[in-house]
Amino acid sequence: MNVIKAKDRLELDKRIPSMPWYVEKFINYKLPDLSPSSLLEYVRDYEAFLSWLLAEGLAEGATRIQDIPITVLERLHMDSIDHFKMFLATHKTRANTRTTISRKLSSLRSLFHYLSQIAEDEQFYPLLKRNVMAKVEIKRTHKPKDTAAKLEGKLLQEAEIHEFVEYVKVGYGQDVSNNKQATYAYEINKIRDSCIISLILNSGLRVSEVVNLNIEDIDMKKKLLYVFRKGKNDETFKTPVYFRQDAVDDLQAYLELRSTTYKAPKREKALFLAVANGKKEGERMTKRAIQEMVIKYAKRFGKPYLSVHKLRHSFATDYYLRNDLYRTQEQLGHASPETTQIYAHLTDRTMSEAIDKQKDGTEG
Repeated sequence: MNVIKAKDRLELDKRIPSMPWYVEKFINYKLPDLSPSSLLEYVRDYEAFLSWLLAEGLAEGATRIQDIPITVLERLHMDSIDHFKMFLATHKTRANTRTTISRKLSSLRSLFHYLSQIAEDEQFYPLLKRNVMAKVEIKRTHKPKDTAAKLEGKLLQEAEIHEFVEYVKVGYGQDVSNNKQATYAYEINKIRDSCIISLILNSGLRVSEVVNLNIEDIDMKKKLLYVFRKGKNDETFKTPVYFRQDAVDDLQAYLELRSTTYKAPKREKALFLAVANGKKEGERMTKRAIQEMVIKYAKRFGKPYLSVHKLRHSFATDYYLRNDLYRTQEQLGHASPETTQIYAHLTDRTMSEAIDKQKDGTEG
């Protein structure tokens, strides 16, 4: 099991005992089909909903989430669901986007559907006699075209991809030369950091896939990485993903210093390492560390809106310009071609801008 899934499985096992029996039954039903990470999201959504029921006095006198009887779910009115949606949207410390609200409602609908249509009691009757969530319409919150519109102007395009990698290698050091602490950390990690950024910009990997990479997952001759793809629950198979020639030198430079700079013990298989404060040996970099690292360089580069995921989008847009939808879908590991269609919309705009630039430069 990959590192993130193993961690989420432990967290899932820790949280399940605090859930009502019918939620635990649903999670166990879904366990063979969904990753621990997805199931943990379900549990967090149910915690939010069940805690709200307790706070609103809708839980028939129960004082703990795990004690809320299934009959409480049967007696919910549409008004209650509407109030919960309002709570999610307006709660001061927990306001959610439309996308997040839709996801939480979808989680609830999956639970209610299972309890009313699949799970049975000893007399073969549904565990849930009435399903209020069947009446709830969950609107699609974003279409590929809308997503593309939000990303416009927030990605690296063509030459900027190379420029950003070069900035991490050299430019950032010049910008922080007057800051001894920043310079010290930069000099230690610049080859690792530029390697990670170059790899994402030349392969389109997700941050979780980068975190889970091990030394043996790289085939430099074939320019292949072997990764656990999101949504695939088969722990025996890693998907081969190509990376461009541009990342080869950066990978080789990092591999040459991985064991010395990061004092990697032989038992540590992780490709990308960091030495935590107070520790002598390198450990696998965390998802958060990689995200914060990218943001640090992006701000200095003058593009504060860049994130790891936008680096992935930048690669995908550039890749789609040179390939077709199917190849882009395969490279990125999208389950549906519809997700990949955002790059068709993005490249339409990119191509039109490129034509305008060419026109401005050649006509006279």
